[in-house]
Amino acid sequence: MEQRRMGRTGAPVSALTLGTRAVAVLARSAPDDAVRLVQTSLDRGLTAVDVSDAHGAGLAEQVVGRALRGRRDDVFVSVRFGEPVDDDPARRGNGRRWMFRAVERSLERLGTDTIDLYSPARPDPTTSLDETLDALADLVAQGKVRAFGTPGFPAEELVEAQWLRSGGKSATATHVPYSALTRTAERTVLPVARRFGLGVLAAAPLAGGWLAGAYRSGAVQPRSPRSQEDPDAYDLLATRNRRKAEATDRLGTLADEWGLTLLELSVAFALTHPDVSSVVVGPRTSSHLDAFVQAASLVLEDELLDALDAVVPPGTHVLEADTGVALPALGRDRLRGRS
Repeated sequence: MEQRRMGRTGAPVSALTLGTRAVAVLARSAPDDAVRLVQTSLDRGLTAVDVSDAHGAGLAEQVVGRALRGRRDDVFVSVRFGEPVDDDPARRGNGRRWMFRAVERSLERLGTDTIDLYSPARPDPTTSLDETLDALADLVAQGKVRAFGTPGFPAEELVEAQWLRSGGKSATATHVPYSALTRTAERTVLPVARRFGLGVLAAAPLAGGWLAGAYRSGAVQPRSPRSQEDPDAYDLLATRNRRKAEATDRLGTLADEWGLTLLELSVAFALTHPDVSSVVVGPRTSSHLDAFVQAASLVLEDELLDALDAVVPPGTHVLEADTGVALPALGRDRLRGRS
């Protein structure tokens, strides 16, 4: 598999990064199968893993730790923290107090003494950005992490983060939703990443499953763990999803015309952007993994990309909720002048 670089760190990463949300789900019922899935991913050429300590409340990290035994030096390990790991409100957020506890827990579960990239999962309005960045820089100085990122942050906060740490250890990566249905990053985060040499992990290339191939015109309502968890977000008949369903079907027709699956078109599209370091995928089975690996080998022609632009224009999105972090400035109270 093609090897790329994680921004100005120069660290090599594969074109695909293994995400672990599905790994954590599998591990609840079949932990050995989950370990084998991670190992098979590494055998197929993936050299990067992106894990959250909230995936299975640490279960995903335990699985990755088992799978990495004897091959840790060959794998780039990205860890995200800050999301709730249980009902305790003290065990979440981007403050120094929890961060220093969380990193020790992650290191122990992963069975390693250093994390390649450590990042908050999302902005934390209760903690100053300066506090978060200083704490992350201290973890680098202590040798517990090699680099840190600021994923899920709006473009202006990425710029602020670079300014706050100018002259010191600064963020070197970001993590952003990017798919054929959600292209907002092309005019916001990705230009900032290029300006500051940030590595980019592109998440949700299948738009949470919408671009996996099942959401086509006339199809029976698909069922999946995500659709069961949040049925409104996947209801084909819901008014809020009408434009997404129409765009998905048009993209599916486009893929058919070019002899591709919609999954192949979607993953190859995300890999096409020159500012994307690696695309995060979440296979649930070895056959899913094979499909992702096949997609990563494809190069899309300009004519096909032009046709895709006609469905969802560059720099735009179909549904605001899919762009990542909700922006306070777009909240109803703020827009109505009530806050």
